[in-house]
Amino acid sequence: MTLPTRRRVLRYLLSGSTALATPAGLFAKGYGRGEGMPWSPLEGEIPYHGTQEANFFTPDERATVAAICARLIPSGDDGPGATEADVVTFLDRQMAGFYGRGQHWYMQGPFAEGTATQGYQSEHPPAELYRRALAELDAWCRAQDGGPFAALTAERQDEVLTGLDEEEITFEGVSAKTFFDLILRNTIEGYFADPIYGGNRGMIAWEYIGFPGTRYDYRDFVSHDGAPIRLPPVSLLGRPGWSAP
Repeated sequence: MTLPTRRRVLRYLLSGSTALATPAGLFAKGYGRGEGMPWSPLEGEIPYHGTQEANFFTPDERATVAAICARLIPSGDDGPGATEADVVTFLDRQMAGFYGRGQHWYMQGPFAEGTATQGYQSEHPPAELYRRALAELDAWCRAQDGGPFAALTAERQDEVLTGLDEEEITFEGVSAKTFFDLILRNTIEGYFADPIYGGNRGMIAWEYIGFPGTRYDYRDFVSHDGAPIRLPPVSLLGRPGWSAP
């Protein structure tokens, strides 16, 4: 099995029921300030996109997670990857918060192997699953390759991740496949989430696909007759150099 590429991730997201499933006209490049923009060029604040300070991950865990994300959505000549979008900060915050604790989920037993349609079924909340799985992953890599996952070549990292996905590599304390599926989903979420949550730094992923962000009003563009809608993305906290008139 080939690991997800950026193009496959985009196709997966845009083919389903998602807030990013925008009209094809939005996927045009070359937009700039003032091109049909329903905003005024006033002074605005740069949307907050997180810091490098660790909230949940240890330095070693952060290095491993960053390396995994970099292979799941790699950087390339055709666009930015998870590294440029600072997805690891998004994941760090998620694991430190109520999502990581499974705070809004029913987490009591009995625990049984669920189906793909039943959602998350692990007895461990996401943060604990990450912590246990990351430790086992690095231990496995040290035993097999003499170093942690982050120290392996990109080609070898792809082989290891494929082994997790295809259940050729297993862990003792937690499900390696469950961990792979979870971090893949979380990486995609962090890549496309509003920058207020730590990932998608500078709205870089939205700019890459031409997604206009959290705009409240598209009435001026209803009758565009299929013409490209060239709008820079706007975060929940606005956009540098722009604010509502």
